[in-house]
Parts: sequence; C-alpha cells; structure tokens
Amino acid sequence: MADPRSRVAMISGANRGIGAAIAELLSRQGWRLSLGVRDPSRLVPPADEGQILVCGFDARRPGSEQAWAQATAERFGRIDVVIANAGITIPKTVIEANDEELDDLFQVNVRSPLRLVRGAWPWLTRSGQGRVITIVSLSGLRVKSAKAGLYSTSKFAALAMTHAIRHAGWEDGVRATAVCPGFVATDMAAGLTDRLAQDMTQPADLAHLVSVILDLPNNASVAELPINSTLEEML
Repeated sequence: MADPRSRVAMISGANRGIGAAIAELLSRQGWRLSLGVRDPSRLVPPADEGQILVCGFDARRPGSEQAWAQATAERFGRIDVVIANAGITIPKTVIEANDEELDDLFQVNVRSPLRLVRGAWPWLTRSGQGRVITIVSLSGLRVKSAKAGLYSTSKFAALAMTHAIRHAGWEDGVRATAVCPGFVATDMAAGLTDRLAQDMTQPADLAHLVSVILDLPNNASVAELPINSTLEEML
C-alpha cells in the first residue's frame, strides 16, 4: 500500500465518537484528512492545519457531498478513502414511525453516503487502491428488537449499498467494507442503553480495525466486519 503520508481520507461525522477516534488515529499515522462536520467552527483538528481540511457537511442537505469531495480534491489533489460514518437512529418500531422519519433515516444513513462516494468516485478509481468504509452497525445484519427495527431497515440498505459499491469498483481497485459494530461507547449509544461505557466497544478499538482494513492490499479485502461486546449467536 502507499505511504499513509501521501494518502487522503474523507471522514464524515468526524467531530465526535467513532469518527473522531478514526480521525485521531489516522492523523497520528500521518494521513492527510478531510473532515466533514455540520459546524466546522466547533471542531478542533487533531493535527496541524496543513494536513487537515475541515469542511461543512450536512447529510440532510443534498449537494453538500459533491461540494465536500470537490473541495477535498482541490486541496490535496487526490482522494484515496471515503469513510461514511455520519448516521442517525430513531428508536421506533416500523409500525410506530411515520414516512417522514423513515425518509430521514434513509437520507442520512443511505442516500448521503452513496452521494458522497459518487462525488469522490473519479479519484477513488484513479488511485487504484481506493477504499470505502461504511460504518453500518450490527443492526445491518439482524433485527435485535422491535424498537431497533426502523433503524435496521436503513442499515440493511447501507450494508447492501456497500456490497454494491464493492462490485462497482472492483476492477478499478476500489474495495468497500461494511464495519458493523454493536453498542459503542458514544453519545448515541448512551441514549439507547443503560449498559456501562466500559462494557461497550470503544471507539479507539474500532479506529484500529479501520486502520488495519485500510492497510490491506487489494487481494486481501474484507467485505463485512462484525464487532460485538456481547455474545450473540452467529455474530
């Protein structure tokens, strides 16, 4: 693989939780980073500004994906990795939720990541070793409960989208991976469970796994990576 110091990764939702942990680790490894966040003024970059680009990005605003990808390419001259981390959850059953809530989940968790990859596609394919990482969740592999059902519908779609990207870019060296964690010690998880933070998967550990995937050659690609802090059958 190319030296990380010459590679450029775009990370959405990089202001906290999993995205911030990935950004911090890749920055320490020498990556050049383009961080997409809704409010750039509130993000303290993890490295000197010469290696970091912070862009306004709102997954609910179509068009911001293309603008961010273009700004990244103009700044660094290349895009090697897209890490689609930004996401939302609505803890409702599919019966309780209305159409607007379903649309919102698909907008943020599926449509926006796909538009982001499309925006970066010319540079990903030009790289010959382009990488797409989608933070999907175990909810993309099973429906854990009724209240998780609505979220799962979007994450099942995100999983399929990642596999579809994998197929679309294979001949051009693009490899796509769906990273599927269970509960991670983040603000989002804290609002969904009474499980203690130390008993959940840590963002830094997920960041390490993402880093390993990014360093694999084209002939050692990982399609799905389930990660869990509890015992579940088949996962």
